Amino acid sequence: MSVYRVIEVIGTSDSGWDAATKEAIRVARTSLRDLRVAEVVEQDVHVESSGELTFRVKLALSFKYEEGEAPEPDHERL
Repeated sequence: MSVYRVIEVIGTSDSGWDAATKEAIRVARTSLRDLRVAEVVEQDVHVESSGELTFRVKLALSFKYEEGEAPEPDHERL
């Protein structure tokens, strides 16, 4: 039997949602072990006054919870 923890992260990119998703996962993997699933929860685009676009993706990340694990993931590093 396994137990998984789920957290939400937001990735951004000026080139598209795919790049924003990949960046969020790349960074999250640096502080999460055994990342299993990334579910897209929400997508939006921020439009700057100059017309430039920032693509944003909110992801629910699922990773295996290790028994006896006390500390929360370091959200500041994400």
